[in-house]
Amino acid sequence: MNVVIVESAAKAQTINKYLGKNFNVLACYGHVRDLPAKDGSVDPDQDFLMVWEMDAKGAKRVAAIAEAVKGADKVILATDPDREGEAISWHLLDILNKKRVLKDKKIERVVFNAVTKNAIQEAMAHPRQIDQALVDAYLARRALDYLVGFTLSPVLWRKLPGARSAGRVQSVALRLVCDRELEIEKFVAREYWSLVAHLKTKAGEPFTARLVGADGKKISRLDIGAGQEAEDFKKALETAAFVVRSVEAKPVKRHPYAPFTTSTLQQEA
Repeated sequence: MNVVIVESAAKAQTINKYLGKNFNVLACYGHVRDLPAKDGSVDPDQDFLMVWEMDAKGAKRVAAIAEAVKGADKVILATDPDREGEAISWHLLDILNKKRVLKDKKIERVVFNAVTKNAIQEAMAHPRQIDQALVDAYLARRALDYLVGFTLSPVLWRKLPGARSAGRVQSVALRLVCDRELEIEKFVAREYWSLVAHLKTKAGEPFTARLVGADGKKISRLDIGAGQEAEDFKKALETAAFVVRSVEAKPVKRHPYAPFTTSTLQQEA
């Protein structure tokens, strides 16, 4: 019997149907342990030693998994193919090793991006070891979350009673939003004019040209700041002779827009 561990119960039921009777697919329901919200959970003076704890629900889930693993020949960690999924597999492996239920058992890590029969079978055919680089990234992220939140939140509460907690990401994001809002409040609208000539080639093909200089001086976007000045330029251009000084041809490629990320979706909205 092989034990497969995934994150959700729905996945467990579906995958069990694909793999058959020789597999027992169990759900761990996400993270089974975490850093407790108390002093000393991360110790920077001890090479950032981290102390993990399981709550009652996590302990119950792990106990059920450990019991199933005792009678298994192989344990397959099939949590999600991302940093958090890799961390969950790492936590489970560490806990099960400490419970001494993995002796003489083969341990494999598999990942898949779709819950289909072909994807599951392909994943099972290409197992690997736990990606320690992903685990280290998770540990760094979790330690920073704890150190920033646990250190700054009490200061925030003293300075702003009733405020919510500080965070590694949310506090920086809030600063960026506030800075941007201050810039918006300081913005002063300024009038400017642009002049565009609608022209045609000898063959009758239309094109446009924007005024970028006059009398040997470059004209930037905001240089024409009054309607009368724009009218003066317009009158001068209406009687001017236009000459094409140079033509530059170059290939242009247009790529489709990239799919939205969370930030670009919010910016577009």
